[in-house]
Amino acid sequence: MNRAYVHGYDPRENIRLQDQASTLTELLHSDTFYPAGSSVLEAGCGVGAQTVTLAKNSPDALITSIDISEASVSEARRKTDAEGVTNVQFKQADIYNLPYGPDSFDHIFICFVLEHLSQPADALRTLKKHLRRNGTITVIEGDHGSAYFHPDSDAAHKSIQCQVELQRRAGGNAMIGRELYPLLSKAGYSSIHVSPRMVYVDSGKPALVEGFTKKTFTAMIEGIREPAIKSGIIEQNLFDQGIKDLYRTTEPDGVFCYTFFKANGKK
Repeated sequence: MNRAYVHGYDPRENIRLQDQASTLTELLHSDTFYPAGSSVLEAGCGVGAQTVTLAKNSPDALITSIDISEASVSEARRKTDAEGVTNVQFKQADIYNLPYGPDSFDHIFICFVLEHLSQPADALRTLKKHLRRNGTITVIEGDHGSAYFHPDSDAAHKSIQCQVELQRRAGGNAMIGRELYPLLSKAGYSSIHVSPRMVYVDSGKPALVEGFTKKTFTAMIEGIREPAIKSGIIEQNLFDQGIKDLYRTTEPDGVFCYTFFKANGKK
């Protein structure tokens, strides 16, 4: 089962993930918190971009954060230590083969992970085995098909599509946000609720212009320039024009929109 990460694990991508997390904290995490004494699994913590917020929102819950990448786990541990977070324990582990018994957790949290998996429904089914009866799962994913902007640009759409295609070739799905309800249903969860979380950015919101349009979304697309061109998906001049046009949306008359999807379900 392919779990390739299109962007790689370089320091620039680490910074982008941290920018994304800090910019979207209120939008994505304001309604995520767990009771004191509860056991929470963060499945696929990456470099800990979401872990600190998760832990601080539920300071009396015990959070176990796992990731398949040893380097990512080390970086996540460093980050939480630097933030003085004490209610998280880390372990290198594979979502499809967790080193925990059945019914080990009260809650599961999984954010920006399913998009990288070739068999996301299987991953959700595997996670459900480790969830106690009536336990909850929270899933957050983006959807690159939801990006639209002014001024519109065919080149920008084609640059974004490069990310979608590269992720597809790696076994993932950059438009998985719209599929959360059927995926959770297929995996056997109940009481499923999905809420779209739109990021709307105009020049009246300078923090989002900088933190989301520039440092999160456009930086993400710009980060796949080399593999997109090398693979022959797009010509260099067209890709570069697309990036230029995405930055154009951050000017005073520009607008950028993108939608994340947050799903909750029960075992």
